Amino acid sequence: MNQIIIFTDGSSRGNPGPGGWGSVIVAGDVADAQGAQTALVIELGGAEKNTTNNRMELEAVIAGLENIFNPKIFIQDGMKIKVYTDSSYVINGITKWIFGWKRNGWKTQTKEDVLNKDLWMELDRALVKIFDKVGPNVVNWKYVGGHVGVAGNERCDVIATAFADGEEIDLYDGPLESYSIKNILNISHDAMLAKAKKSSSSRSNAKAYSYVSAIGGKVQIHNTWAECEKRVKGAKGARYKKALNSTEESSLIAEFGRK
Repeated sequence: MNQIIIFTDGSSRGNPGPGGWGSVIVAGDVADAQGAQTALVIELGGAEKNTTNNRMELEAVIAGLENIFNPKIFIQDGMKIKVYTDSSYVINGITKWIFGWKRNGWKTQTKEDVLNKDLWMELDRALVKIFDKVGPNVVNWKYVGGHVGVAGNERCDVIATAFADGEEIDLYDGPLESYSIKNILNISHDAMLAKAKKSSSSRSNAKAYSYVSAIGGKVQIHNTWAECEKRVKGAKGARYKKALNSTEESSLIAEFGRK
């Protein structure tokens, strides 16, 4: 391979809360005695007990970049490194905001420390090391939608959530040809999943006509989410949903009224 691909993702159960991160590196390994090079995959993951999603996204990127100097990976001068992340926070921070932060001594315009300053500084150091050893401008940052069927992103999500939940997970380290995810280098997304996600996002941002809740088959209609939340929070077996129009409201009333 003439490039290194890094997929990353982070997860937290609460913000803050228990969190995890995952990275998948796909690269060329050290040449064998005959000079042949074969691709390999290295999976990485970690956890923190009390963290945020943004910190886990950063940890995943940092780990991926720091591990390109793994002895197994074959590095060439000027080799391109592509980092795929579904975090707009990471993409905007590393391609736009970081330059001003560094000029201002890692301070914001309001003279406060940059949020997650420690990790941004660690990421900056990792990039400086890469630029010194591989060459300038070799890292390309690529945004990829989360949960839309991109194999590398999906695998990183599985790793990150497993660590966040304290579950055991086997991390692969070996030849690409033996890797179970055969389409790992395919960064195209599933159009149906992307459409469903967009539709879900549009719905969540749409103005509510009302909120319908039910506890023990007793249905109520609420004008605001605050009213609905007050009723259902902590209530065993509670059901609730936002209605976007009178037709949806009537449908939910009928559905929730059935015990």
